[in-house]
Amino acid sequence: MMPLRIAVLIPCYNEELSITQVIRDFMAELPDATIYVYDNNSSDRTVARAREAGATVRFETIQGKGHVVRRMFSDIKADYYVLADGDGTYEVAAASRMVNRALSEGLDMVNAVRVADGAAAYRRGHVLGNRLLTGLVMSIFGRRMTDMLSGYRVFSERFVKSFPVMSSGFEIETEFSVHALELDMPIAEEPTRYIERQQGSISKLNTYQDGLRILFTIFTLVQREKPILFYFLSGAIFFVIGLATGIPVIMDYTRTGLVPRLPSAVLATGLMLLCAVCLQCGIIMNGIRHGRQEMKRLAYLSHTIRIGQ
Repeated sequence: MMPLRIAVLIPCYNEELSITQVIRDFMAELPDATIYVYDNNSSDRTVARAREAGATVRFETIQGKGHVVRRMFSDIKADYYVLADGDGTYEVAAASRMVNRALSEGLDMVNAVRVADGAAAYRRGHVLGNRLLTGLVMSIFGRRMTDMLSGYRVFSERFVKSFPVMSSGFEIETEFSVHALELDMPIAEEPTRYIERQQGSISKLNTYQDGLRILFTIFTLVQREKPILFYFLSGAIFFVIGLATGIPVIMDYTRTGLVPRLPSAVLATGLMLLCAVCLQCGIIMNGIRHGRQEMKRLAYLSHTIRIGQ
């Protein structure tokens, strides 16, 4: 058999304090892998440090992690991909364990579940936010993951080459999870240490802004991937409000033969029409969704997966 091709993908933005050690650790842990650092307009010495450490350095000028991942997945061909951040917060020693598990079990994604190594590893509110967002997505798309927002993962080639990257920022992790769940891919999770950042290193994640973007991404994915649920629920809301608004109008009419509440009658009629439109949109969008699912499944099946013995 051909040698196993492993690519370590590290998106970077101003990580000069940690990138050298991250690259060296991955080289020691996965000596046969190729280390790629994709710089996203860093203003410090990230690029120079990465080159000095022996990584292959490439560039993506459109700002945002989603854009960087899109470029990585387009450019690089491998059997398995290890995606990690360059901030030194992930346990590099778990990489070989995750790759071996993906290889031995024929998995398309192994997600690193972060176990905090010290109280300061997680920023305030991140644990609760992660649990709430993960619980929301898992309740809709299937309960097969416990840390949806982890940025440390191993992917197979068929996952990467069938994944239509639509996000621009940190909401990309949500897209990873939903893509795997929607196609019923074989996936697993591996507990890993989550390490406190080096002193002087600053997280690029904005707690509230990126949290809202992730929430909006979940809303969009539900509308796109679960149209029956989304539109029928929206229609039900319009129906209930329309019914509550229209019943007093009907009661007045049956009692007096008049419609004294004309604005309420118009509003109730409009809400019922919106309910009907939502039901029709749900049926139409569900057909479109099935077509997209078939295309993604065909793209997924067009690539083989390396499975170890």
